[in-house]
Amino acid sequence: MKIEINDNKKLQYSLTIKIVVLAFLGFFLLIPLEMIKSIIRERQKNAEEVKKEIAFQWAGQQIISGPVLNIPVRIFPSKKEIDPYVSVFHFMPESLSIKGDVQTEKRHRSIYQTVVYTADLNISGYFVIPELIADSNSEVLWKDAYFTMGISDNRGLKGTIQLKTDTGILEAIPGLKDADLFTTGISFPANLTIRDKKFSFSESLKLSGSDGLSFTPVGKTTEVVINSKWKSPGFRGNFLPVERLLNESGFNAKWLVTNLNRNFPQTWSGKAYNTGNDSFGVDFILPVDHYQKSLRSAKYGILFIALTFMALIFSELAIKEKIHVFQYIMVALGLVLFFSLLTALSEYIGFNFAYLTASSSIIFLISFYLMKLLKNRFTVYLISGLLVLLFAFIFILLTLNDFAYLAGNIGLFVLLALTMMLSVNLDLFKHQADPDISL
Repeated sequence: MKIEINDNKKLQYSLTIKIVVLAFLGFFLLIPLEMIKSIIRERQKNAEEVKKEIAFQWAGQQIISGPVLNIPVRIFPSKKEIDPYVSVFHFMPESLSIKGDVQTEKRHRSIYQTVVYTADLNISGYFVIPELIADSNSEVLWKDAYFTMGISDNRGLKGTIQLKTDTGILEAIPGLKDADLFTTGISFPANLTIRDKKFSFSESLKLSGSDGLSFTPVGKTTEVVINSKWKSPGFRGNFLPVERLLNESGFNAKWLVTNLNRNFPQTWSGKAYNTGNDSFGVDFILPVDHYQKSLRSAKYGILFIALTFMALIFSELAIKEKIHVFQYIMVALGLVLFFSLLTALSEYIGFNFAYLTASSSIIFLISFYLMKLLKNRFTVYLISGLLVLLFAFIFILLTLNDFAYLAGNIGLFVLLALTMMLSVNLDLFKHQADPDISL
């Protein structure tokens, strides 16, 4: 067969060469797509930095641990050359009950926002002190006993804090007398006597924080009940609530943890155990992370471009209207612009409305461009309808979350099947034999 290559017009509109050129163009367009993804990650990082700044000024995530009773014991070694030293015994409460009401609010800085809260906590329970028998090798320092409470960010403490016990009211003092259990928090002088075997306690604590609130199950039985008007909680940690109610007015959650569920005992000395590994609580999640959804949508960018190119190629074959490679580039750049426009709009009007606005604008832009380019209006309507279905399909994938991968594969299978059926109905070799598009 004689191959005509002298006519530049025939070479320009050659189907095979055009497909190869468009394939390279698709790979080239991955560069601006990656640039847009990089911008989205940068904006997401900026949002995280703003959250940290607000948390630094307000208070960070709070982890509440305690109260814990600490009794120092002076040890006299049997060897005279070794000096006496003090070891602190830590006693967990037999029962610990925490009931709290959490008021949340959104704090904004520029276009970014985060969640802060103020928690009113009522803490109560009781201690049982085991027998501590002093001998010639030890001395129990009852008058030096103290309570400690672990609070991850002391800046969130509000007002006066008092621990009420059977023997009186104890005023909080800043800092911790030892760092065996917690790194930050407050202390209370206990002033125990050897006759005190069991005593109850209660405390009201007003605390500010951001993003999340957690607790450590230091009680032999720990019960935590939290109420809040926040509608999108995320329960986290080693233990989930045994009861929870979530509705339009907020949530109510109850945890119940015993000493058999955790990884530390009721009593020990020194730094033998780390209580922080068993914490649990709730995160106050913003309903929509539009940066994450924008990034996920940008990952489908090459799919947008490939399917649109395929529709335009089929249009060329069906209606025999020639579309220049430059015009393919214009359509592709419009699709790429969608992802940048989506990210910019979602920072102000939310993801869903931003997706509707950006997709409608790009579909209108491409449809208007094709209407000026192609004489056949039916083809323009067909491609516009394809874009509407494609944008709707991607939006559904973004909202499905758990089933997105399955739904995406099913959708791609259907699209591939339809493409195969359309390609069968087109006599490609007949078009290649046409002098206008011959090889």
